[in-house]
Amino acid sequence: MKNTIKVGINGLGRIGRQIFRLAIKDPQIDIIGVNELNPDIKNWAYTLNYDTIYGKLDTTVTTKENRLIVNGNRINTSHEEDIDKVDWGTWNVDIVIDCTGIQKNVINARKLLERNDAKKVIVTHSPDEVDFTMVMGVNDNKYNHKTDHLISSSICDATAIGPVTKLINDNFRIDSGYVTTLHPWLSYQNLMDGPSSSWAVAGEIFHHYALGRSAIGNMIPKPTSAMDAVFKVIPSLSSKSIGSLSYRTPTQIIGSADITYIVNSKVSKDNLIKLFKCYEENQSNPIIKMSNEPLVSLDYIGEDYSAIIDTRWLDVIGENLIKVVLWYDNEYGYSCKVMCQVKHIASFFNSI
Repeated sequence: MKNTIKVGINGLGRIGRQIFRLAIKDPQIDIIGVNELNPDIKNWAYTLNYDTIYGKLDTTVTTKENRLIVNGNRINTSHEEDIDKVDWGTWNVDIVIDCTGIQKNVINARKLLERNDAKKVIVTHSPDEVDFTMVMGVNDNKYNHKTDHLISSSICDATAIGPVTKLINDNFRIDSGYVTTLHPWLSYQNLMDGPSSSWAVAGEIFHHYALGRSAIGNMIPKPTSAMDAVFKVIPSLSSKSIGSLSYRTPTQIIGSADITYIVNSKVSKDNLIKLFKCYEENQSNPIIKMSNEPLVSLDYIGEDYSAIIDTRWLDVIGENLIKVVLWYDNEYGYSCKVMCQVKHIASFFNSI
């Protein structure tokens, strides 16, 4: 019998479905069970098979006797509200990936770990109540398998910004800066003006009322957690010297970051290009990619790299001010990095 990483998915939203789609194609991973509040598993199959952004799945997910069927494999299902009420232990899951973004599930994940219902839990956002926050290409080498059991895979913005920021900081020492992100709409936003409802805490209203305005007709300026998530994995940097804001854009996919850093060491554009190119040629995972093509946002759909550096806009003013523009697939690209984390974490399992 082959040794595979046995994965459970909690929540079939945009990220949960992307992870499912990636996992069923990966010979190293078996999806053992899925927990999702939607009681209609035929609707689960439908949303897995057909996607407005990424198209039709190249295999077919069906259902039988309250299970999902993929390539002849039967996947357990449940409809529990709380992550710790799911039968992960009975299903013999190694790693649970919580894709709900709900704060209560972060807290309750401790209970299933204490019962040894899973070896590890990964949450696909950036809460504080975890043992370790991991960004591939930044601090994955600091993961401690003996002490880190509840792990954050951070957020899409930090997954893209973090590796580039680390390279610049390690080589030129960042003194100060400002980062602006452009992020596509998310499912909790409104088609028409309404309350700015929270996804993480049910029933709570964001005090950023502008986020309740129509997602399809507005660019909505808002605070961002992107750099706070970066600071968790690069603790030598902080909001005291680097500011940030975000625009929620009326687009369905692909994020971008406009980065300005002032560094302590003298730098040139050629220095930066050589630095990024050297990293690109020697990386073990698809983290950084460079592009000089005249592309627009939708051209980056399906990119598995954490960040694509658009060298058309790469610049250095004087000898210390750096400008970098990044693109990233905030769903597929981010989910690819979660899969990298699953494999990295599982590499420490005795059975894998």
